[in-house]
Amino acid sequence: MTATPDIDAFTRPYWDAAAEGCLLLRRCRACDRPHHYPREFCPHCWSEDVVWERASGRATLYTWSVVHRNDLPPFGDRVPYVAAVVDLEEGPRMMTEVVDVGEGDLRIGMPLTVAFREGADGVTVPVFGAGATGG
Repeated sequence: MTATPDIDAFTRPYWDAAAEGCLLLRRCRACDRPHHYPREFCPHCWSEDVVWERASGRATLYTWSVVHRNDLPPFGDRVPYVAAVVDLEEGPRMMTEVVDVGEGDLRIGMPLTVAFREGADGVTVPVFGAGATGG
């Protein structure tokens, strides 16, 4: 696992949008289902007729784990942090980090909103919080 995601010509729109405070999904024009993580084909019907779409930025907490030890940079400097899976309003599940929510306040099904954090490597990643704003 690396701190910096692999950014290539295909995923560049996703990361460029994140840097501008926008969360993108892919939607299949054949079956009309959205998916995340970005792929060049639909994981539901295998169509290659997929397009980028702006997500609402709203999600609910599906599950989480509080990480108290991680030796991989830059995560070691952030412990403890909340690694989570959220259900995006559009349907797909997404791995992320929950920020600015106390460990005792976390609840399955709690509403969350996307925010964006720029790392030391200059890459902006989506994170989620209870009071965050963005989309």
